[in-house]
Amino acid sequence: MLTGGSGMERYRFKERLKNGLEVTIRAAKSDDGEKIRRAFKGLDRETVYRRFFRYKADVTDQELRRITEANFKDDVALLATVGSGEEEVVIGGASYFIVDPGPGARSAEMAFTVEEAYQGLGLGTCLMRHLIGIARERGLTRLEADVLAGNLPMLSVFRRSGLPLTTRPEGDVVHLLLKLE
Repeated sequence: MLTGGSGMERYRFKERLKNGLEVTIRAAKSDDGEKIRRAFKGLDRETVYRRFFRYKADVTDQELRRITEANFKDDVALLATVGSGEEEVVIGGASYFIVDPGPGARSAEMAFTVEEAYQGLGLGTCLMRHLIGIARERGLTRLEADVLAGNLPMLSVFRRSGLPLTTRPEGDVVHLLLKLE
């Protein structure tokens, strides 16, 4: 998949969703901030709540930097897009950030967002597959996520990942641990 360097600038794949639509899964780039902000502002309030566990009207500059400056080593940020060039539109994203960088059990925390019109078409599963591949290539042993207990579609994406899965309910949130070994 990735050869030499960070591979970030070369990480770009075409995928086809269940409805036949072709999407691009690619690394977030430093100049993607406005595309990401525009996509975020177009999200339904409930989608924002399911992702951030609270309502918010905009993504912060710090959150944008964390995505657009991901180094593809300790942190990875992927975008799902349709169109190209000036017409490219962000329709989803997935990221992981290392939480346990030490030797042995290397772990990262994952997060996903999919625009409502593209939910249920396999985009979350596709993004998950890409994150798993990158994480394995980077030597991670676990991926973790916190998901609202009522977010059944996202919980289903994790359950269908094909990886050993441990869940731990914590009030309205389910903590998930996927083993990559």
